[in-house]
Amino acid sequence: MLTPVADRRATGSLKWDRRSDLDPFWVADMDFQSPPEVISALQDRVSQGVFGYALPHPSLVETLQTYLSNRIGYTAKEEEIVHLGGLVPALSMAGRAFAQPGDSLMTCTPVYPPFLGVHHDGGTQLLTTEHVQVEGVWTFDWEKMVSTVRPDTKVFILSNPQNPLGRAFTEREMIKLATFCQKLGILLVSDEIHCDLILDEEETPHFSALNLPEELRENTITLLSPSKTYNIAGLGYAYAVIPNDSVRRRFQSAKGHTLSEINALAYFAAEAAYQHGEPWRQELLSVLRKNRNYLTSYLADQLPEIIVPEIEATYLAWIDCSALTHDNPAKVAEDKEKLFLSDGAFFGSPKAVRFNYGCPTYRVQEGLEKMVRALR
Repeated sequence: MLTPVADRRATGSLKWDRRSDLDPFWVADMDFQSPPEVISALQDRVSQGVFGYALPHPSLVETLQTYLSNRIGYTAKEEEIVHLGGLVPALSMAGRAFAQPGDSLMTCTPVYPPFLGVHHDGGTQLLTTEHVQVEGVWTFDWEKMVSTVRPDTKVFILSNPQNPLGRAFTEREMIKLATFCQKLGILLVSDEIHCDLILDEEETPHFSALNLPEELRENTITLLSPSKTYNIAGLGYAYAVIPNDSVRRRFQSAKGHTLSEINALAYFAAEAAYQHGEPWRQELLSVLRKNRNYLTSYLADQLPEIIVPEIEATYLAWIDCSALTHDNPAKVAEDKEKLFLSDGAFFGSPKAVRFNYGCPTYRVQEGLEKMVRALR
C-alpha cells in the first residue's frame, strides 16, 4: 500500500528539481505516493471537469470533527474551524492580527525557517531563545524566555511536534508554556502539522494545545493539516481550530485580500486522507521507525562526534555537527558528494544539518553514506 517513488526529477518537484544536479534529502516532502484513496478521490473530483471556486463541503467538516475527536480528544464546533490555504500564511495572519508594527513575536530556535521570517509581514520584531538539552532531551529554556520576553510581545509561535528537533512536547511542558503566555498576555499559536507523525505514539503521545485546560485553551490558535502526513502539501490545505470567538474573529480579519481561494481539489484530498488513510499512515510509521533507527545507529557508529537528538516525531533528523571543523556542513556535503541537505543556518543553527529520511530505506542508506564520506 505504501508505494515508493525513487526518482521524481522533471516532474516539477521542488525537492528534486530545484537542484536537479544534487541528491535531495532536504525539504519536508516524502518520496512515497499518497494513499490510494486520496488519489482516487482526486481522480473522482477531476472527472467533474469543473474547477470553479470551492467551499468546504459538509462531509469534510464532519470528517475534521471526527478526526479532532478521535485523534486529539477535542470536540470542535463547526464555527471553531477556520479553513486555510497553508500554515505559513496562518502564522503571518496571527502576527498581523494580534501585534502592531513595532511589537514583537517570540519563538524558540532551531525552528522551521518561516517562523523566523513571518514577523516582517506585519512590521514587527522577532525575539528568540534557544531550545536547550536537559538530561539529553530538548526543551524550553524557561529562565531565558522570562528574561527575553518584552511588554510588547504579543504572540508566541510554537512548533509541536518540533521541526527540526523531533520533540513531542509533554503535557507538563505545554501547560507551563501556555501559563507563561497567558500570564503575560501573549497569544499561543501552536503549529501541529506533524502531530500524526509521532513515531512511538504509546510512549510519546501528542499533547495538543486543544488538550489544555479550558482557561488556557481560550488563549490559543491550533494549526493543523493532513499535508505532511499524507504527502499532499502541494495541494495547499490546512485549518485552524480557535475555541475563543473573539480570537477567531480577530484572526480571520487579518486575511484581508492577501490570501487566494483554497484549491478546489484540496478539500477532497484532505477528506479522503482523514477518512481512509489510517492503514497507510500506520505502514508509513513502521517504515519511518526503521529509517530513524538505522540513521541513529549508523551515525553513532560511523561519525560519533556528531549529535543526533532522540527523534520522537517527524521524518526529519536534526544533526548537530558543531564538534566537527566544518563551518557549513551542508555546503561541504554539497561540494564533496552532491548531497542536498537542509542548511541549519536557516533554522538558526549554522553548524547543523537537517536530513529528510521520508523515503525508501535504501535511499536513506545511500544518503547517509554520502554524508559521512563528506563530513569525516
